[in-house]
Amino acid sequence: MNRNDLRRLDLNLLIVFETLMHERSVTRAAEKLFLGQPAISAALARLRSLFDDPLFVRTGRTMEPTTRAQEIFVLLVPALDSISTAVSRASEFDPSTSKQVFRIGLSDEVEFSLLPSLLRRLRVEAPGVVLVVRRANYLLMPGLLTSGEISVGVSYTDELPANAKRKTLRRSRPKVMRADSIPGPLSMDDFCNRPHAMVSYAGDLNGFMDEELSALGKTRHVVLAVPQFNGLNSLIAGTDIVATVPDFAADTLAAAGGLRVEPLPFETGRAFELSMVWRGAQDNDPAERWLRSRIQMFIGDPDTL
Repeated sequence: MNRNDLRRLDLNLLIVFETLMHERSVTRAAEKLFLGQPAISAALARLRSLFDDPLFVRTGRTMEPTTRAQEIFVLLVPALDSISTAVSRASEFDPSTSKQVFRIGLSDEVEFSLLPSLLRRLRVEAPGVVLVVRRANYLLMPGLLTSGEISVGVSYTDELPANAKRKTLRRSRPKVMRADSIPGPLSMDDFCNRPHAMVSYAGDLNGFMDEELSALGKTRHVVLAVPQFNGLNSLIAGTDIVATVPDFAADTLAAAGGLRVEPLPFETGRAFELSMVWRGAQDNDPAERWLRSRIQMFIGDPDTL
């Protein structure tokens, strides 16, 4: 295909193809693109004609890509990223007059601990912008970035889409939160014998703290697992339950009163590494670069980097 042949190519078809590669479902692709299923099916028929290949073969409830589809996808993603970058560079961004809608993903401890200071700055610099916050964590972040539901996110991250970018914002140490009035810090035995609360997105009762204790030949007893940090202070208030959380979240939770924060009763080499991640296609977008700079300014911790 030469450049003149590109005139008959509908760019929207390539967006549909990319979404189908991620979702492996006409129904889910339609939901992601806010289109009807007939429109996605029609686009898929045109794609099959364009590439002279079935592209997707139904296997059970999913649509598996053919070898040809996988080859196209490898070439297509960087091309779409380049197109997006070229268009973005051609645009200008003035925060003082912009009415742009930014969609970001934040883990809950970042939302209640670090977002307020960022929001106050945005209200001064860019009073017309709109901020839409989605709840994200290491499990949800890859899908939110891949689908384009968010352009940037902040959380503890694990695996990310191949074209995503990542920057470490802070490395925080775990701290112990307790609500009892017993004087003095907890000893190692006290810490292990106390009932524990933990944050578990997946509902597990084991976490990094159990791995640390196991290496020391110790165990703990978890009596409460909740899916988010926010509200943990009110849950353990008036009890003998202790919780281990990132230092910045512990400080924010304790500021409401009724809790005190202290270091772990043993040394640990582990740190909570908080990262900012964003879609590679928007790496050079002026508006997104501005937003990321403000996120780093108010959520990042230069003392620990």
